[in-house]
Amino acid sequence: MTEADGREPADLPAEIREAVPTWDDEYFDRVSDRLMYSYDLERDYDVRGETFDLYGEFRVLNQKQFFHPALSYADHETEEHVFARRAGRPTVADLESLVELGHDLADDWVKADEEHYETKFTFVLVADELPDAVASFVDGFRDRTLLKYGYYGHYEVNLAVVAPDDEAAVASEKADVADAFALWGDVERESEGFLSRFAKRFWT
Repeated sequence: MTEADGREPADLPAEIREAVPTWDDEYFDRVSDRLMYSYDLERDYDVRGETFDLYGEFRVLNQKQFFHPALSYADHETEEHVFARRAGRPTVADLESLVELGHDLADDWVKADEEHYETKFTFVLVADELPDAVASFVDGFRDRTLLKYGYYGHYEVNLAVVAPDDEAAVASEKADVADAFALWGDVERESEGFLSRFAKRFWT
């Protein structure tokens, strides 16, 4: 349960509420109620010949200041792009196609410079069922690309598949936004062992 779950959309300023679209799909309407606090949302979003029921954009600028805002340094930009759509019975090939789309979008959208820190492309499929092969593929998935050996930050492609009718979901390691799509509770992830946590301190 996140802090946003305890708030009502009416708590937001009117100009923010009015900017949030409504969906004919009750499920996506409920998901948008969770995402609207942090993401700019659009519906029926088209990109590179693909259509998504929901698109969300999140941007953060981390900035250090020396006495005054005008004297800032070490600016770092972080952003996430979330794409979600219904998929019936998804396949591994469907997911691989989305991964390829993520890399294509990174080529177009990521501004690789000293101020860029991280960009995430997260794809969520809302399925009628969650096939075992799909669950296995997503559970073990991690795709992180360093830009200029990390000097220009990095971008990631993340995946999640949720089956609301079965209250089942699987998400790749860094697809934290997937919790917003699990209306029945948080997405379960496998617990990590000591060696895995130790290794991440040096290689992630």
